[in-house]
Amino acid sequence: MTGLRQTQHLAREARHLAPGASEEAVHGRRVFAEGRGPVLTDLDGNQYLDFAAGTLTQSLGHGHPEVVEALTTQARRLWNVHDSATPDRAGLLELLARLLPEQLDTYAFFSTGAEVVEAALRVVQATAAPGRNRIGALRHGFHGKTMGARMLVHWDIGHQAFSGNSVLGYSPYCYRCPLGLEYPSCDVRCATLVRRHIAEKPNVSALVFEPVLGAAGVIVPPPGYWERIAGACRDGGVLLVADEVLTGGGRTGAFLASELFGIEPDLAMLSKGTASGFPFAVLAGRAELLRRPEAATPGAYASTYASNPLGIAAARATLEVVERDRLIDRVRVLGELMEERLRALESRFPQLGQVRGLGLLWGLEFVTDAVGRAPAPETARAVYTTALDLGLRTSLGGHILRLAPPFTLDEALLDEGLRLLETAVERVIA
Repeated sequence: MTGLRQTQHLAREARHLAPGASEEAVHGRRVFAEGRGPVLTDLDGNQYLDFAAGTLTQSLGHGHPEVVEALTTQARRLWNVHDSATPDRAGLLELLARLLPEQLDTYAFFSTGAEVVEAALRVVQATAAPGRNRIGALRHGFHGKTMGARMLVHWDIGHQAFSGNSVLGYSPYCYRCPLGLEYPSCDVRCATLVRRHIAEKPNVSALVFEPVLGAAGVIVPPPGYWERIAGACRDGGVLLVADEVLTGGGRTGAFLASELFGIEPDLAMLSKGTASGFPFAVLAGRAELLRRPEAATPGAYASTYASNPLGIAAARATLEVVERDRLIDRVRVLGELMEERLRALESRFPQLGQVRGLGLLWGLEFVTDAVGRAPAPETARAVYTTALDLGLRTSLGGHILRLAPPFTLDEALLDEGLRLLETAVERVIA
């Protein structure tokens, strides 16, 4: 429960703070004061295992000493010189070239996920052949809250509808198949329709997609989905633009989730896990795209905080640790343990409709019953708050709980966090 100091602090904030915070902040009502590794401490001194890793940003946990040292050292030297070269930028570029797939050999730096998505859209529009004036995206996708990112998925605000020039295809949401089919007898009909409506259309320039849909509830595609779509896009001249803002950096057990599905994107966007929660984003692409004169006009990849030395320091320190300590291998090992425990939990409770995930990214979908599968946001909310009271922080969104612990977690703390989650589910679903 929220203690007195936190209650007073929240009341003080509420006098001037606009509403509209995340569900987890609204229902959690915690004031977090400190973070060390996988543990958060609130203003009243209560501690929590952070199985949301900030907002899926803290791949190395909170306050990793090497990231702290890199930021502290850089803060004493230089903060912002627009996008001019600085001593560490070349090193980060070379590090990315080692970690990313070979075809993604050219990079531009930005500050947020939405900003880098907008940059990718500009590249697509600048390099598209005449007549290719449509862009494909997937239903249930999320690419940010800026206008271009919203228009991709036809996200209306208020009474205003801005569908833009995008064409929506079916995402691989097997648990709630919009076609009323069952895998595998469906023969992956959703992929066939994406291929027909997007990949094979001569007026479509690109398909912007999340390899694993994160905000929608960690929707993992079945075998055959991306194999059919990616090949058809390549044959049809449709660029593959991978939104790896959430998954990039090793979260799913590969540096890019695209690698797990055999996708070779032409452009990829990374942000959350690349710089330990410091605002930073990367647009990675094929040289023939990012160096095209039409896409590389003066200022095309510049913005106020792009290439800022502090962001570069945080990203370089974070990714050097990921590389040196072979943490992506660690993600796969911990992910297997996590899957075993979550599958056992799923089998016990019909209201836990489905568990989905890869590596250290998992979604728990709560429903009213196993047959009707009506979403149960009240149940998810109760599990979230109960787990928080027990000392476990997760990520809440509607009827979905997401789990994304730091890569540096050890087996004992992983076991403890999953035990707390199990206790929370048991208390809510009696």
